[in-house]
Amino acid sequence: MRKKQTLIILSIALLGLTSCVSKKAFLESETDRNRCEDELSICKREKLTLEGNIETTKNTLKLREEQIADLKDQLADARAQRNAQLTQVEGLTVLSQTANQNISETLSQLQKKDKYIHLLQAAKTKADSINLALAVNLKTVLKKGIEDEDVEVRVDKTVVFINLSDKMLFSSGSSAITPRANEVLEKIATIIQSRPGFEVMVEGYTDNVPISSACISDNWDLSAKRATSVVKALQTNHGVDPNRLIAAGRGQYNALESNDTPEGRAVNRRTRIIIMPQLDQFYDLLNPANVPSE
Repeated sequence: MRKKQTLIILSIALLGLTSCVSKKAFLESETDRNRCEDELSICKREKLTLEGNIETTKNTLKLREEQIADLKDQLADARAQRNAQLTQVEGLTVLSQTANQNISETLSQLQKKDKYIHLLQAAKTKADSINLALAVNLKTVLKKGIEDEDVEVRVDKTVVFINLSDKMLFSSGSSAITPRANEVLEKIATIIQSRPGFEVMVEGYTDNVPISSACISDNWDLSAKRATSVVKALQTNHGVDPNRLIAAGRGQYNALESNDTPEGRAVNRRTRIIIMPQLDQFYDLLNPANVPSE
């Protein structure tokens, strides 16, 4: 009987021990499960963050690709413009071989911005100095014996202009030079002779009043004849080299004032003498060899 009781007690003890072990394992398993769920939740949040970063990176990459494509287009346009400019420059026929070489050398220095700017500044300074000195000399020589309204001397960009009134040079409707005109042209010729490197263009202008006679067909004809008369006077009477002279008729166009009033028409009837560097000499100012040292 006692042996049987002992067995019962042992069975109850074993059962209780088994129950304790199972509960402990359950608690540990539950803890592990909760930890895994927390880690899974963290992983999900990290995944969402990474996915957002990937999307942002994709958008940034797409934007960069678009910017690169745009820059490539701009580069292609710039190259096309450069090639077109080079083609135009190479096609110039009015420049001498030396002038063409100078332009090519100057264009090659466009990549050296500072040096090129230095070059242009030096050329402009030289041209301005030459034109200023020329204008001062002309005003000094022409000052005596000429009314202010009959002559105007001014500098515009790379040339010197002398505007001479119609009434001083010609009789009405005529292309014949007056004696007074020869006095003025003699003074101008003196300055021209002192500048052998300059060309002289004479432009004739009229008002818009139609003219027609046995010798003159219209205003174009009159303006051209007057310019030619001045050129011939400079050559024949005052010894200016004809290779430096150019005659041009501008007719009633490029008017300075309205032709609706007598005063405006009087201003528009004029002869303009332009003293300018020869093209070769002008481009010599841009010779890269003449760039001032830093």
